Amino acid sequence: MDIASIIAQILGGAAGGTAGSKIVKGSDLGPLGNLVAGALGGIGGGNILGSLLGSGATAAAASGLDIGALASQLVGGGVGGLVLQVVVGLVKNKLLAK
Repeated sequence: MDIASIIAQILGGAAGGTAGSKIVKGSDLGPLGNLVAGALGGIGGGNILGSLLGSGATAAAASGLDIGALASQLVGGGVGGLVLQVVVGLVKNKLLAK
């Protein structure tokens, strides 16, 4: 895992977290909360996608700057960020609702 993949996962996750708050009602954590939850979910989602794709993606990424590998990290990070932000937002808002 190189720094470009991590940055792509963080950016994708931040975008996914922001989108998740707009898509699902009641999952908003505020602007900073959406970004942080999305970025953390992006790192996890990108790593999970990388392990599911196996050695083909890691070999392509190890050979240099591969646009396909970075795009998959960005998409995996976006999906992971969206999912984590929505889950955390819904749980937090449900627990604090009275």
